[in-house]
Amino acid sequence: MTSPTLPLDPKLARRDALNAALARNWWVVALRGAFGILFGFLALMLPGVTLVSLVLLFAAYLLVDGALAIAAGMRAARQGERWGLLILEGAVDILGAAAMVAMPGLAIIVFVYLTAAWSIVSGLFMIAAAFQLHLDHGRWLLVLAGAASVIFGLLLAIFPIGGAVVMAIWIGAYAIVFGAMLVGLAFRLRSRTRASA
Repeated sequence: MTSPTLPLDPKLARRDALNAALARNWWVVALRGAFGILFGFLALMLPGVTLVSLVLLFAAYLLVDGALAIAAGMRAARQGERWGLLILEGAVDILGAAAMVAMPGLAIIVFVYLTAAWSIVSGLFMIAAAFQLHLDHGRWLLVLAGAASVIFGLLLAIFPIGGAVVMAIWIGAYAIVFGAMLVGLAFRLRSRTRASA
């Protein structure tokens, strides 16, 4: 007598399909990791170029977003709906993109100062929140984390150029580590595929 077959769990079936697709396409994962490593090394060797590239990429995004907002505003105007804020938003986006392209160095400094302000404010909130915790829950860890955030923000504000370079180096280091992990995953997937063949 044969035992009845149990229905396959849909979650397990999706996971198995994903695993099989990744294993078959291990080389795509490896290529993605290799590009991450290449980008990381370029960011480490050319931090200024990396920052300007990021500014220009964001400017391109603002330009497209602004054009789409204006198009949506014009469409809303034709249909008798409210349209003024959409067109205003689109114009601000396009002006912001133009300013970033015209003055990428200034855009980098503004970004660094915004990051510094965020770091200081969030650190102060963390320190304030720490005093709401019980002492035995690790209040001191939250105070230290908040203090580190405040110190980081102050250093960025005092040394914005150095802070920008450090941010580019961090981006590069992250990309190298991320890419290396993907390459490792790709070769593991490849060995699994060969073992099951």
